[in-house]
Amino acid sequence: MPPPALRPGIIPLRPLGLGDILDGTIKLIRSNPKAVLGLSAVAALLAAVPLAVGQAFVLNAAGSALRDPDNMAAAGDLTSLYGLAAQYGGTLISYAVQFVVVTLLTGVITRILGRAVFGGNLTAGEAWQLVKGRVPALFGVVGLMAAIMLAPVIVYALIVVAFAMNATSAGDLGWLALITIVFIVLYIAYYLFFRTRFAFASPAVVLEGRGPIDAMRRSWHLVTGDFWRVLGIMLLTSLLVGLVAGVLTVPFTLAGTAFGMFGTSSAATAIVSAVLIAIGATLGAMFTYPFEAGVAGLLYADRRMRSEAFDLVLQTAAIEQQRQGWVHASADELWHPSNSARP
Repeated sequence: MPPPALRPGIIPLRPLGLGDILDGTIKLIRSNPKAVLGLSAVAALLAAVPLAVGQAFVLNAAGSALRDPDNMAAAGDLTSLYGLAAQYGGTLISYAVQFVVVTLLTGVITRILGRAVFGGNLTAGEAWQLVKGRVPALFGVVGLMAAIMLAPVIVYALIVVAFAMNATSAGDLGWLALITIVFIVLYIAYYLFFRTRFAFASPAVVLEGRGPIDAMRRSWHLVTGDFWRVLGIMLLTSLLVGLVAGVLTVPFTLAGTAFGMFGTSSAATAIVSAVLIAIGATLGAMFTYPFEAGVAGLLYADRRMRSEAFDLVLQTAAIEQQRQGWVHASADELWHPSNSARP
């Protein structure tokens, strides 16, 4: 029997299987819950509050209209400028906040993961000090990804507008519906392809110190040769965290919705509804954010082990760490690609 792989931290220092990746992600969260779950909770709450406030307003107005169909004021609240701002403004603010906090959170968790592989711990403050210099590059990656994902949508919107302006019969609308269905199918494939190809861009920014374009090129190179496996693990991860997040979120969302729709039309009802919805969204995202970031980081490490023999570098460093008896900051430098056993 071959000797067991070294495991000073959250993963064995050899190419990883699916079980190793999921188990390592759970160990990452359990080994440093204050930093990982605490930061995730703050990020999730900041993103959930604006959306919850907007939903609570809509539910309160809809409940008033439902209880009294002749109440024109309640129905008007939903279509007024203030009502539309509450409905869509909260969603837009939530997405904007999510864009910022999730980007920062991913960087911090990736840095914590990089040290946890060797059995070391970082506080949230220490991780932030190491990551803050990489923040512009992280936002550069996210911005480029957003541009790539939105480009087909913009083209489709322009086609729809042009088609609708020139439509003259019901048959033309049928063609428009067909174009929409084809676009949705193709866009799903497009999204999954580029999401998988650039899955390791953020770890490359944080752990290797690369710029946005260089990090995306690096991710593309690492995924090459193992695309379907990476895609499958990412889809499975999304399914698992979606189920768990749903279990945590749905009870609070249903309670908040019922309270807003069928409670008394008052400020107190709206506040309680918003609080319940925000709690549900926070609990779900608090689990989702670190788990997806952890899986992406460990998949990145696995691909480097398989394509660059990086496990030999990690094993040599782990033996040195064991001899010294502690994990020091120089372990962070091992992630630089110059340390790969096979360039």
